[in-house]
Amino acid sequence: MNTNDHTIRLERTEDYREIENLVRESFWNVYRPGCSEHYVIHVLRNNPAFIRELDFVMEQDGRLIGQNMFMNTIIEADDGRVIPVLTMGPIGITPELKRKGYGKALLDYSLENAAKLGFGAVLFEGNIGFYGTCGFTYAREFGIRYHDLAEGADDSFFLCKELVPGYLDGITGVYQTPQGYYVEDSDVEEFDKGFPPKQKLKLPGQIF
Repeated sequence: MNTNDHTIRLERTEDYREIENLVRESFWNVYRPGCSEHYVIHVLRNNPAFIRELDFVMEQDGRLIGQNMFMNTIIEADDGRVIPVLTMGPIGITPELKRKGYGKALLDYSLENAAKLGFGAVLFEGNIGFYGTCGFTYAREFGIRYHDLAEGADDSFFLCKELVPGYLDGITGVYQTPQGYYVEDSDVEEFDKGFPPKQKLKLPGQIF
């Protein structure tokens, strides 16, 4: 990746459809046959927890090639406190530029700006193999549990990064995913009709 061949800026209203299509292409048949992430983004932009100051797109030669967004959420601490934190994503890069460093560049930029705005920590679901290179580790190491996950169940997908060192010191508790991430399959199907047809495939490695 040439570090000078792209720019990162805030998403604009006129970007919405192009970004939704980019996300659809990026996630299609990755985690399930088809995908829902393009509809999730569409819904989240109107959610009160959405943070417009952290809604980024990556551009190259006048074309949008990546995006990332953040939402406000909380940890319900075991001592009764409510701890404000961020969650992140979907984060996507156009398929032909994946695994070339653009995703990491976008993520690093996003996290730096979240820290500048004073946010304390980011928790979300992801692959430690990639996100570990950007400073994430398992949330369990901070004493944070994923909501609705049975004790002893695999929590290796649940990651955390402090943006303010020590922000989570002395805190144990349960992380809550913002409700906006939960969408109905029927709504996804209806929304998807507005995009070019694509074949849904059941592939090895999908988790849904």
